[in-house]
Amino acid sequence: MGSIRRYVALATAAGLVAAACQGAAAPSAAAPTVRLQLQWAPQAQFAGYFAADKEGYYKAEGLTVQILNGGPDVIPQAVGSAATGPEFTISWVPKVLEAREAPQSPSDLVNIAQIFQRSGTLSVSWKDSNITKPADFKGKKVGAWGFGNEFEVTAAATKAGLKEGTDYTKVVQQFDMQALLKREIDVAEAMIYNEYAQVLETTNPATNQQYKPEDLNVIDYNKEGTAMLQDAIFARAAWLSQGTNADTATKFLRASFKGWIFCRDNAQKCVDYTLAAGTTLGKGHQAWMMNEINPLIWPSPNGIGQLDENLWKQTVDVGLGAGIIKAAPPAAAFRKDLAQKALEGITGDSKGTGFQKGSVTVTPKGE
Repeated sequence: MGSIRRYVALATAAGLVAAACQGAAAPSAAAPTVRLQLQWAPQAQFAGYFAADKEGYYKAEGLTVQILNGGPDVIPQAVGSAATGPEFTISWVPKVLEAREAPQSPSDLVNIAQIFQRSGTLSVSWKDSNITKPADFKGKKVGAWGFGNEFEVTAAATKAGLKEGTDYTKVVQQFDMQALLKREIDVAEAMIYNEYAQVLETTNPATNQQYKPEDLNVIDYNKEGTAMLQDAIFARAAWLSQGTNADTATKFLRASFKGWIFCRDNAQKCVDYTLAAGTTLGKGHQAWMMNEINPLIWPSPNGIGQLDENLWKQTVDVGLGAGIIKAAPPAAAFRKDLAQKALEGITGDSKGTGFQKGSVTVTPKGE
């Protein structure tokens, strides 16, 4: 869990170099161009931002938004924390809470909009492994990612009374499912919108058919009580306090919210926008992802982007219990006023009360 701390300083420097390579000179407070650091490489996880750009929502707010790609070599909360870093950053809440406690150069990132209302993290195993709950990790090789992506898995194991290294072996998993497919680990971490689909897109050599959901056991951390808030929009407190930057943030949020509303109602168009953004994943995989991302956002009972303080508290409590953070963050770690103001001027359904998840056919290799 402490691995991310060792990488913060390095990642900050690396991230700044990466940003510079993308032409990211720090704009002035009054400049109409702002930068958005994605948590990962272009994929439907970020389709709402692509849509906000392509549908002209950012332009309508008087903004030009430069979208900076993430990836395995970019730690967004570190890049976004730098004084010359991007104005807006997509990251998971527990990663930022940990970065705020960094012993050197603690982050001042503030959650200004909570986009995902639910966690997409799963642990996936083969049916014959009989791993149906975190307590079943005992004596097993448990795959989990690093860089702060593993917290829900390790927290659930801790909640089940298991100690890493004594009761189970944590294997640092690559961001794919190869170790599970080769049975090198007993259970793998997966996002419902990405790695879980990678298994279903793979041919089972025993049947020459694609794997099916019934071949697998799935642990959903929303049901285990260790789900933590994921994709949120962050901005630096120091930046927000300058000039008209808070107003700029409100405009950015309003346009982004409209982008996500568009993707809820026009999923296929947003798949196209994602493909045009330069994703390396296939059209079938992106269609699956878009179909799974929407239910993480919708319904948004209080309106898109609004933070549920009960889920914030759960994230903090899980983080404290698992040793991810040492103390509860200050109230200034989030602010709700900007997202609330951003809803003003949005006509139509901003809550998705009647949202119904669609259906998507899994395609071989996600093509």
